[in-house]
Amino acid sequence: VQLVESGGGSVQAGGSLQLSCTVSGYVADYCIMGWYRQAPGKEREMVAIIGSDSTVGYGDSVKGRFTASRDKPTKIMYLQMNSLKTEDTAVYYCGANLGDRTKCSPAWGLGTQVTVSN
Repeated sequence: VQLVESGGGSVQAGGSLQLSCTVSGYVADYCIMGWYRQAPGKEREMVAIIGSDSTVGYGDSVKGRFTASRDKPTKIMYLQMNSLKTEDTAVYYCGANLGDRTKCSPAWGLGTQVTVSN
């Protein structure tokens, strides 16, 4: 499985960006897909996870501002980020085949940088 993120960049606080994640290879329907981020000096943080039924869960810091979605036929995952804050600055990673380690083999993209400035 290969994942490639795109859409990162620099934006001013209050602005918006949309990230995309193109997935190639086998993605198990019963596993989870998701977006995570890692800021300098901090641990990787869950941003959004998408279940096999397309239900979405969000990290507390992005609720109400970010929207994650997936298009199963094209195997593309999206992260719409609105009302961006400087604390959203991080490298954003998409992941596939997450969840139950006895059934799912996680795969990650290389990440895309998002920088939010005042």
